[in-house]
Amino acid sequence: MRTWHLLAGASLAVTSAWAMAQDAPESLLPKMFSEPAPTQAPATPPPANRPATATPATAPRSVSTPVVQPLPAQVPPFATDSFVTTDVNGKSTLSRLPSLEELERMSPEDFEALLGDKLDLDMPSGARRSMERIGLIDESEGGMPEASLAGQNPYLVQSAIAANRGAVFSRWGHILLRRALASRLETPAGMSPQQFLALRVGLLLRMGETDAARALLQGIDISNFTPEIGNEAFDVYQRSADFTGMCPVMSIQGSLRDDPEWNAAQAICEAFRGGGASAISKLERARVSGKLERIDSLLAQKYAGAAGRSRKAVTIEWNNVDTMTPWRYGLALGVGLTPPESAMSGAGPMYAYATALAPMVGLERRAVAADRAGGAGVLSNAAMVDLYAQIYADGDVTGEWQKGAESLRDAYTLDAPAARFSAMQSLWNGAGGADAAYSRQVLTAAAAARIAPSKDMEADASALIASMLAAGYDTNALAWSSIVASGSEGWGLLTLAAPGRIRSVDSGAISTYFDADESRNKRKSAFLVAGLAGLERVDQGVASRYSGEWGLQLDSTTLFTAAIDKAAAAGDPASVALLAGLGMQGANWQRMTPRYLYHIVSALRTVGLDAEARMIAAEAVARA
Repeated sequence: MRTWHLLAGASLAVTSAWAMAQDAPESLLPKMFSEPAPTQAPATPPPANRPATATPATAPRSVSTPVVQPLPAQVPPFATDSFVTTDVNGKSTLSRLPSLEELERMSPEDFEALLGDKLDLDMPSGARRSMERIGLIDESEGGMPEASLAGQNPYLVQSAIAANRGAVFSRWGHILLRRALASRLETPAGMSPQQFLALRVGLLLRMGETDAARALLQGIDISNFTPEIGNEAFDVYQRSADFTGMCPVMSIQGSLRDDPEWNAAQAICEAFRGGGASAISKLERARVSGKLERIDSLLAQKYAGAAGRSRKAVTIEWNNVDTMTPWRYGLALGVGLTPPESAMSGAGPMYAYATALAPMVGLERRAVAADRAGGAGVLSNAAMVDLYAQIYADGDVTGEWQKGAESLRDAYTLDAPAARFSAMQSLWNGAGGADAAYSRQVLTAAAAARIAPSKDMEADASALIASMLAAGYDTNALAWSSIVASGSEGWGLLTLAAPGRIRSVDSGAISTYFDADESRNKRKSAFLVAGLAGLERVDQGVASRYSGEWGLQLDSTTLFTAAIDKAAAAGDPASVALLAGLGMQGANWQRMTPRYLYHIVSALRTVGLDAEARMIAAEAVARA
């Protein structure tokens, strides 16, 4: 198995050298090979101690002998058998590793033959990566306990992950689910490690967490890939606009699939191994035969052309392209193209998340995407502030986004707190829609946390508190406790967000909150009571009374509430996190019910995820 890695690493090193060569303005070959020019034979100096003789009047006729560069020696066909030893039983093993020079001489067919199924390449067990616990973070780093799912019903785990479309409307729910999926976990009994990994990678991709999905995928050896994992790997690399990242997989597990896009990706890898002309030809034949649509083939040809072997100019025309796919978008990002609005109309949020994470995309496009990615939980407050800082420092960015970057700077640097708050408001009010406005609240969270509590700003306290809690600045937010009035919106947020156990909330304050609630159908009040009940910050009798009077149905059960309550009773935080993510599916918080919020918050608190429970409850009220 170690041999697989050494070969893959060697091939990547050669591929990287080729790729860098294409970025250079001139060929890396010596000039005599790339730009032959006629040369003259040097004049032969007279022998030492011998005077030069005059040319005879009648010289013999000379024969023209032009200087011709000799042909290079014929290179015999590459013999991959020189690396392979076959025993009497017909078992083939690798006798030695090829050098970098030998790898450079290999054709794609030679490489495939060398890494074909005929070889039995064994790696010492101590050098293999274990499949028992797969993940990025362990419990000491903030992950879920390793044995959380070991005894769980595999059907429940599979259903909770596979049924999740990735559209988690809660930012804090999204962050919690990402952490659970990225945790180093034991595979549930009755499920293979590969199946468990494929499910987790797939859900991370649906959530727009391409970087986390890629890191999780790369935690196992390619030789352990199954067709399920191969599908997810292909999706990971096309969504991250890195089709060459699939090349080691193609070299070792190239037979996992056989479809037009997979074969086109193999052609791209062939181009980056030096077979550019052949790769372009294969991609063109796929277009002519109808196996690939015109736009898909041309984008792939343009990407493959980055290898620089074919020198073929490829013009991309988006005429009649009215749908977007991950394949098209990934290739477009990879070659520096911006798809037109006609192709992007109706595209889901996953493309915005991919754009927000793509370093090769322009700052303005990333800022537009950040208005979706920030509120969804894909981008952190720090990442958004860094993005706006780059915009502020870039003189080429003008107009709306430069103005927004200047407003964010003012929110940090102006002397008067009221002026800093006004700068934040300009960012919130300039957003296009409620979700974008919440993303801007994430953006301004650290700036809001820098404003000292003051009675002069009591009217603005709730907005500042909501911004702080959007990024988890609960300690800074609680400093406003003495400023906000009991029963106000700011009071409601702080009552939910406060850490630790607090005394039961007075029902009179809840009634005051209810009377001032201007949200549709009093949803803020309903979520406030559900959150307080889930956190055990209101007497059970008071919660039951409000539940009955307002029709909250907190005490009624469904299959979902029974499942998450059972997982909480078993002390299984990973299952609770997976089920909480499943229960928060939809386009926005209008899809949440007080009953589900109560059971989710209660279950999270029961298994020790108190911080997540508090932030989700506060977010529900802030965004209702």
